[in-house]
Amino acid sequence: MTISYSQPPIQIEYPDEDGKPMAESDQARNYLLYGVEVLRMYFRERADVYVSGNLFIYYEEGNPYSVISPDVFVAFGVEKRDRRSYKTWEEGDKTPDFVLEITSKSTRSQDQGAKKGIYSFLGVREYFQYDPTGDYLNPRLQGLHLVEANYFPCSTTVLPDDITSIFSEVLGLELRLLPSGELRLYDPVTGKTLLTYEESEQARIEAEQRAKLAEARIAELEAHLRALEDR
Repeated sequence: MTISYSQPPIQIEYPDEDGKPMAESDQARNYLLYGVEVLRMYFRERADVYVSGNLFIYYEEGNPYSVISPDVFVAFGVEKRDRRSYKTWEEGDKTPDFVLEITSKSTRSQDQGAKKGIYSFLGVREYFQYDPTGDYLNPRLQGLHLVEANYFPCSTTVLPDDITSIFSEVLGLELRLLPSGELRLYDPVTGKTLLTYEESEQARIEAEQRAKLAEARIAELEAHLRALEDR
Protein backbone atom coordinates (compact mmCIF):
# COMPACT_ATOMS: atom_id res chain seq x y z
CA MET A 1 0.00 0.00 0.00
CA THR A 2 1.29 3.46 -0.94
CA ILE A 3 0.76 6.30 1.49
CA SER A 4 1.06 9.83 0.17
CA TYR A 5 1.49 12.94 2.23
CA SER A 6 0.43 16.37 1.02
CA GLN A 7 2.69 19.24 1.96
CA PRO A 8 0.94 22.29 3.38
CA PRO A 9 1.41 25.37 1.23
CA ILE A 10 4.30 27.58 2.23
CA GLN A 11 3.10 30.77 3.85
CA ILE A 12 5.09 33.71 2.61
CA GLU A 13 5.25 36.67 4.95
CA TYR A 14 5.07 40.18 3.59
CA PRO A 15 6.10 42.48 6.46
CA ASP A 16 4.24 45.73 7.01
CA GLU A 17 7.24 47.55 8.45
CA ASP A 18 11.01 47.33 8.67
CA GLY A 19 11.52 48.93 12.07
CA LYS A 20 13.15 52.01 10.58
CA PRO A 21 11.92 55.54 11.38
CA MET A 22 9.50 57.14 8.93
CA ALA A 23 11.93 59.97 8.19
CA GLU A 24 15.32 61.04 9.46
CA SER A 25 14.45 64.71 10.03
CA ASP A 26 11.50 66.88 10.98
CA GLN A 27 11.52 68.54 7.56
CA ALA A 28 11.39 65.25 5.65
CA ARG A 29 8.57 63.95 7.86
CA ASN A 30 6.60 67.18 7.63
CA TYR A 31 6.66 67.24 3.84
CA LEU A 32 5.80 63.55 3.65
CA LEU A 33 2.74 64.18 5.82
CA TYR A 34 1.88 67.35 3.89
CA GLY A 35 1.93 65.55 0.54
CA VAL A 36 -0.24 62.66 1.71
CA GLU A 37 -2.76 64.87 3.53
CA VAL A 38 -3.36 67.49 0.85
CA LEU A 39 -3.56 64.91 -1.95
CA ARG A 40 -6.09 62.87 0.01
CA MET A 41 -8.16 66.01 0.48
CA TYR A 42 -7.81 66.91 -3.20
CA PHE A 43 -9.02 63.47 -4.35
CA ARG A 44 -11.55 62.98 -1.55
CA GLU A 45 -14.48 62.74 -4.00
CA ARG A 46 -12.76 60.04 -6.06
CA ALA A 47 -13.44 56.49 -4.86
CA ASP A 48 -10.99 55.10 -7.42
CA VAL A 49 -7.92 57.05 -6.31
CA TYR A 50 -5.66 55.75 -3.55
CA VAL A 51 -3.20 58.12 -1.86
CA SER A 52 -0.66 56.92 0.66
CA GLY A 53 2.92 57.26 1.79
CA ASN A 54 5.68 55.40 3.60
CA LEU A 55 3.82 52.17 2.77
CA PHE A 56 5.41 48.95 1.48
CA ILE A 57 4.56 48.20 -2.15
CA TYR A 58 5.17 44.54 -3.07
CA TYR A 59 5.41 44.07 -6.81
CA GLU A 60 6.29 40.38 -7.26
CA GLU A 61 4.06 37.69 -5.77
CA GLY A 62 6.05 35.12 -3.83
CA ASN A 63 9.06 37.38 -3.40
CA PRO A 64 8.89 39.59 -0.28
CA TYR A 65 12.21 41.17 -1.25
CA SER A 66 10.64 42.81 -4.29
CA VAL A 67 9.41 45.75 -2.28
CA ILE A 68 9.67 49.52 -2.30
CA SER A 69 8.28 52.23 -0.04
CA PRO A 70 7.66 55.66 -1.65
CA ASP A 71 7.34 58.69 0.60
CA VAL A 72 4.16 59.81 -1.22
CA PHE A 73 2.31 58.01 -3.99
CA VAL A 74 -0.98 58.13 -5.89
CA ALA A 75 -2.57 55.17 -7.69
CA PHE A 76 -5.53 55.61 -10.02
CA GLY A 77 -8.09 52.92 -10.73
CA VAL A 78 -7.86 51.19 -7.35
CA GLU A 79 -10.22 51.18 -4.38
CA LYS A 80 -9.82 53.90 -1.79
CA ARG A 81 -9.42 51.97 1.49
CA ASP A 82 -6.90 51.50 4.26
CA ARG A 83 -4.16 48.95 3.65
CA ARG A 84 -1.35 47.50 5.75
CA SER A 85 0.70 47.13 2.57
CA TYR A 86 0.08 47.38 -1.17
CA LYS A 87 0.42 44.15 -3.17
CA THR A 88 0.14 44.81 -6.88
CA TRP A 89 -1.24 41.33 -7.70
CA GLU A 90 -4.15 42.00 -5.33
CA GLU A 91 -4.83 45.37 -7.01
CA GLY A 92 -5.30 44.17 -10.58
CA ASP A 93 -1.58 44.72 -11.24
CA LYS A 94 -2.11 48.46 -10.74
CA THR A 95 1.05 50.30 -9.73
CA PRO A 96 1.38 53.92 -8.58
CA ASP A 97 0.99 56.59 -11.26
CA PHE A 98 2.73 59.32 -9.27
CA VAL A 99 5.55 59.18 -6.73
CA LEU A 100 7.18 61.91 -4.66
CA GLU A 101 10.37 61.19 -2.73
CA ILE A 102 11.63 63.54 -0.03
CA THR A 103 15.37 63.25 -0.53
CA SER A 104 17.75 63.15 2.41
CA LYS A 105 21.35 62.20 3.17
CA SER A 106 20.53 58.50 3.60
CA THR A 107 18.19 58.21 0.60
CA ARG A 108 19.75 60.37 -2.14
CA SER A 109 21.72 57.52 -3.78
CA GLN A 110 18.65 55.25 -3.82
CA ASP A 111 16.36 58.04 -5.04
CA GLN A 112 18.70 58.76 -7.96
CA GLY A 113 19.59 55.14 -8.71
CA ALA A 114 17.81 52.00 -7.52
CA LYS A 115 14.42 53.55 -6.84
CA LYS A 116 14.42 55.39 -10.13
CA GLY A 117 15.03 52.10 -11.94
CA ILE A 118 12.30 50.29 -10.03
CA TYR A 119 9.76 53.05 -10.63
CA SER A 120 10.57 52.94 -14.33
CA PHE A 121 10.16 49.15 -14.32
CA LEU A 122 6.80 49.47 -12.53
CA GLY A 123 5.58 52.06 -15.02
CA VAL A 124 5.26 54.96 -12.58
CA ARG A 125 4.28 57.75 -14.97
CA GLU A 126 5.73 60.62 -12.94
CA TYR A 127 8.54 60.59 -10.42
CA PHE A 128 9.25 63.75 -8.42
CA GLN A 129 12.05 64.40 -5.97
CA TYR A 130 12.30 67.22 -3.45
CA ASP A 131 15.20 68.15 -1.19
CA PRO A 132 13.87 70.28 1.70
CA THR A 133 17.36 71.32 2.86
CA GLY A 134 18.88 71.98 -0.56
CA ASP A 135 21.95 69.92 0.37
CA TYR A 136 21.56 66.92 -1.93
CA LEU A 137 19.68 67.93 -5.10
CA ASN A 138 20.33 70.74 -7.54
CA PRO A 139 17.76 71.94 -8.41
CA ARG A 140 16.10 70.91 -5.17
CA LEU A 141 12.75 70.16 -6.91
CA GLN A 142 12.89 67.80 -9.90
CA GLY A 143 10.21 66.06 -11.93
CA LEU A 144 10.51 63.18 -14.38
CA HIS A 145 7.92 61.72 -16.72
CA LEU A 146 8.02 58.25 -18.27
CA VAL A 147 8.36 57.83 -22.02
CA GLU A 148 8.76 54.27 -23.33
CA ALA A 149 10.29 52.96 -20.08
CA ASN A 150 12.72 55.90 -19.75
CA TYR A 151 12.48 59.00 -17.59
CA PHE A 152 12.84 62.48 -19.04
CA PRO A 153 12.78 65.82 -17.18
CA CYS A 154 9.46 67.63 -16.87
CA SER A 155 9.31 71.23 -18.04
CA THR A 156 10.12 73.78 -15.34
CA THR A 157 8.62 77.27 -15.27
CA VAL A 158 9.93 80.22 -13.26
CA LEU A 159 7.00 82.36 -12.16
CA PRO A 160 6.96 85.92 -10.80
CA ASP A 161 8.38 86.30 -7.29
CA ASP A 162 11.02 83.65 -8.15
CA ILE A 163 8.63 80.71 -7.72
CA THR A 164 9.66 77.52 -9.54
CA SER A 165 6.74 75.48 -10.89
CA ILE A 166 6.56 71.99 -12.41
CA PHE A 167 3.19 70.85 -13.74
CA SER A 168 2.11 67.28 -13.01
CA GLU A 169 -0.06 65.99 -15.85
CA VAL A 170 -0.94 62.94 -13.76
CA LEU A 171 -2.31 64.98 -10.84
CA GLY A 172 -3.44 68.07 -12.74
CA LEU A 173 -1.55 70.12 -10.16
CA GLU A 174 1.58 72.21 -9.99
CA LEU A 175 4.41 71.40 -7.61
CA ARG A 176 5.83 74.75 -6.58
CA LEU A 177 9.13 75.59 -4.96
CA LEU A 178 8.85 78.89 -3.10
CA PRO A 179 11.81 81.27 -2.72
CA SER A 180 12.00 80.17 0.91
CA GLY A 181 12.63 76.60 -0.27
CA GLU A 182 9.21 75.35 0.79
CA LEU A 183 7.30 72.88 -1.39
CA ARG A 184 3.61 73.52 -2.05
CA LEU A 185 1.03 71.91 -4.32
CA TYR A 186 -1.06 74.37 -6.30
CA ASP A 187 -4.35 73.90 -8.15
CA PRO A 188 -4.26 75.96 -11.37
CA VAL A 189 -8.03 75.53 -11.83
CA THR A 190 -9.01 77.19 -8.54
CA GLY A 191 -5.89 79.32 -8.32
CA LYS A 192 -5.30 78.13 -4.76
CA THR A 193 -2.52 76.40 -2.89
CA LEU A 194 -3.49 73.05 -1.34
CA LEU A 195 -3.59 73.38 2.45
CA THR A 196 -3.61 70.83 5.23
CA TYR A 197 -6.53 70.68 7.68
CA GLU A 198 -4.51 72.67 10.19
CA GLU A 199 -3.53 75.29 7.63
CA SER A 200 -7.13 75.55 6.38
CA GLU A 201 -8.39 76.06 9.92
CA GLN A 202 -5.75 78.69 10.62
CA ALA A 203 -6.65 80.49 7.38
CA ARG A 204 -10.34 80.40 8.38
CA ILE A 205 -9.60 81.88 11.80
CA GLU A 206 -7.47 84.62 10.30
CA ALA A 207 -10.16 85.45 7.72
CA GLU A 208 -12.77 85.72 10.50
CA GLN A 209 -10.47 88.00 12.48
CA ARG A 210 -9.95 90.25 9.48
CA ALA A 211 -13.70 90.37 8.88
CA LYS A 212 -14.34 91.36 12.50
CA LEU A 213 -11.69 94.08 12.33
CA ALA A 214 -13.24 95.38 9.11
CA GLU A 215 -16.72 95.41 10.69
CA ALA A 216 -15.39 97.24 13.73
CA ARG A 217 -13.67 99.79 11.51
CA ILE A 218 -16.86 100.34 9.49
CA ALA A 219 -18.88 100.78 12.68
CA GLU A 220 -16.31 103.30 13.93
CA LEU A 221 -16.49 105.29 10.69
CA GLU A 222 -20.30 105.26 10.71
CA ALA A 223 -20.31 106.53 14.29
CA HIS A 224 -17.87 109.28 13.29
CA LEU A 225 -20.10 110.31 10.35
CA ARG A 226 -23.18 110.44 12.56
CA ALA A 227 -21.28 112.66 15.01
CA LEU A 228 -20.33 114.99 12.20
CA GLU A 229 -23.97 115.15 10.97
CA ASP A 230 -25.19 115.98 14.48
CA ARG A 231 -22.80 118.91 14.59
